[in-house]
Amino acid sequence: MTEPLAAPVRLRPEIVALPAYKQGRPASAEAFKLSSNENPFPPHPAVLAAIRDLDINRYPDATALVVRERLAARHGVTPDEVIVGAGSVALLAQLISAAATVGDEVVFAWRSFEAYPGLVTVAGATSVRVPLTADARHDLPAMAAAVTDRTRAVIVCTPNNPTGTVVTAAEFAAFMQAVPSDLLVILDEAYAEFIDDESAVDGAELVRRYPNLVILRTFSKAYGLAGLRVGYAIGPVAVLDAARSAAIPLAVTEAAQRAVLAAMQVEPELLARVRELAARRDAVQAALRAQGWRVPVSQGNFVWLPTGPATAAAGEALAAAGIVARVFPPEGIRVSIGEAESVESLLAVAGEVVRTL
Repeated sequence: MTEPLAAPVRLRPEIVALPAYKQGRPASAEAFKLSSNENPFPPHPAVLAAIRDLDINRYPDATALVVRERLAARHGVTPDEVIVGAGSVALLAQLISAAATVGDEVVFAWRSFEAYPGLVTVAGATSVRVPLTADARHDLPAMAAAVTDRTRAVIVCTPNNPTGTVVTAAEFAAFMQAVPSDLLVILDEAYAEFIDDESAVDGAELVRRYPNLVILRTFSKAYGLAGLRVGYAIGPVAVLDAARSAAIPLAVTEAAQRAVLAAMQVEPELLARVRELAARRDAVQAALRAQGWRVPVSQGNFVWLPTGPATAAAGEALAAAGIVARVFPPEGIRVSIGEAESVESLLAVAGEVVRTL
């Protein structure tokens, strides 16, 4: 095989060596795409109506002020304590860049959201990965112990992507007591709307309690706006101002802002869909356990199959049966909760796979 040509200009070697983020594998028309944690319901008519007839020759409001005002009123904060970005991952990149650079460290659980290591590397900082517990949960005491004088941020993902497990309110309170009060703590709650565990932490209840806490939410999952890329963060003004300085200007389109406002107007209908997906998730987990799978309790819109060394082969078996999932060799496979019609196919092939493990 021909070796790739060297770049004609000098580039950062750690960026050249960094694998690019890989999107969930696409699916054929005959298969179910359960690889990207997308909401399988079609866009709400009110959202579609809101994004028609846009003046796309004009720039959007760079600060997304109206969206921030609506979110601020909902969460009992000021608009300056809210920032809107092109998905919560974009805001995470801004926060990391604002907090960490060469010689600094960012602590997070692993395995967790696969974008975390790349974002830290791009900022010039070093990732500190703390292994999950045996039951695929955050080991918050170990994460607190990993904090050093070089640590500039800690990311806590709940429900954790890809295992689906949550951090409880009691666990998070103990963690916040254990880490320095000037350490940026980022609570990534991209799947918060799918949680029905009453013991789970709710970042929206804590933003006034901790001056070093920022919470991340998104409209991509529960609200079905993944294709428009819009998320938000709530936190201290000084921290969010730094994140604003690290942003790419005008990243949140007018279509995205209009869609969010429309989605918030029809939120009861959208959250009813979320509850339907959560019930389907619970039914799938129960069926998987009956087959012999040791799946962790997921509170996201996905389930985690701990396939270990057999992960690559298991992923191919799922794909051959029309189930396109997210494969993380050699640890496991994340399967999104999709259309109701996908469940029978998923369980049929999962039952075959578990017998080979």
